[in-house]
Order: sequence, then C-alpha cells, then structure tokens
Amino acid sequence: MATTLIRKVRALPPEQGGRTPAAALTAFARSEDRRQAMLAGFDVHVAKPVEPGELVAVVSRLASGN
Repeated sequence: MATTLIRKVRALPPEQGGRTPAAALTAFARSEDRRQAMLAGFDVHVAKPVEPGELVAVVSRLASGN
C-alpha cells in the first residue's frame, strides 16, 4: 500500500531520501482520503481523473520545493 511506503520513506533521514517529494495520485477522492494521505506523509493529494496540465503543475511544484 502506498501509505505504508511513504511512511517508510518519511522515516528515513533527509540525506537518505526522507524528504523526497511525493504525490498521492488516487481514485479515492473523499476529504477523509485526502486527510489520510497527508497524515501518511504525502506532500499533495491528487484525485483521479486528473487533467494533464494539473498533473504537470503538481509535479513542477513538488520539483521546485514549493
């Protein structure tokens, strides 16, 4: 499960990838799903279907550190 993976990544020290930007791209779109993804350690929650331009913007924002 993705939440298990991101929790393991976030447990790593920053120099070992613990702050790697991560987006939860999921079909689960309820506010509770978003909350769970954010609590697990994702930087952003994106519900499918997602427009290509929106996905590009999310990846760009994550890559820039904003």
